[in-house]
Amino acid sequence: MDFLIEPLQYGFMQRSLIVAVVVGVICAVVGTYLMVQRLALLGDAISHSVLPGLAIAFIFDWNIFTGAFIAGLLSTILINVIRNNSQIKEDAAMGIVFSAFFALGITLITIVQKDNKIDLNHFLFGNILSVSFTEVRDTIAIALFILLIVFLFYKELLFYTFDKLGAQSVGLPVYWLDFSLMILIGLTIVASLKAVGVILVLSLLITPSATAYLLVKRLHQVMLVGVCVGVISSITGMYISFYYNIPSGPAIVLVATFLFFLSFLFSPSQGLFTNFIKLKLK
Repeated sequence: MDFLIEPLQYGFMQRSLIVAVVVGVICAVVGTYLMVQRLALLGDAISHSVLPGLAIAFIFDWNIFTGAFIAGLLSTILINVIRNNSQIKEDAAMGIVFSAFFALGITLITIVQKDNKIDLNHFLFGNILSVSFTEVRDTIAIALFILLIVFLFYKELLFYTFDKLGAQSVGLPVYWLDFSLMILIGLTIVASLKAVGVILVLSLLITPSATAYLLVKRLHQVMLVGVCVGVISSITGMYISFYYNIPSGPAIVLVATFLFFLSFLFSPSQGLFTNFIKLKLK
């Protein structure tokens, strides 16, 4: 019990654990749509594209959540403009946009650090132990909005996810569903920045959902199991970070990856080791 209670005596750990749990939940929920639709590259593109927004928000003393979200939204619009008005395919458009935004972000951060003698590398790798009460509040507000939208439009998003043409034929606003999903991805990435940073956020978006996908099949089941994996990974990673003095973001991602490989090996239906044993028993 002392092992579990000791970190909770510190205010920074209380705030960090709250953010870690919230991020674990929303990353699993939104990441399920990303994984099922095979849009992992889109998540990577948006996560890298928020970096210049963070730097600009810091320069003008704006809320970093606002700056990051605007940059992510602009990158999404630019990807769609390139895709819809040229013969460039979506994956190529994503690669062009996210690399350009990421390069701009690195450049702006370098300039800011040179002029102000401060370290902004936590934007890249996360620094969940430094979250303030205001950031906890903002993260919870973003998470509640994301979960509310998913709850209200679950059936529409489900239909759209598995049969986009069918959804369009019955009159669902596919364009707006597509755009809304991108906004949800952007908001999730913004909420996760403090926890794991720009570079590692894609792992937290995809890995819990991929782990769940190896264990269950229905979309809502993948979400629920993914949420459990995300929360367990976040809490366990935070405790590992506290007791072994290692960066919290990478610790969370490594725990999530470890759980994925356990599922990959021992999943009752798809596990590599499980299928090997079944083959031997035959």
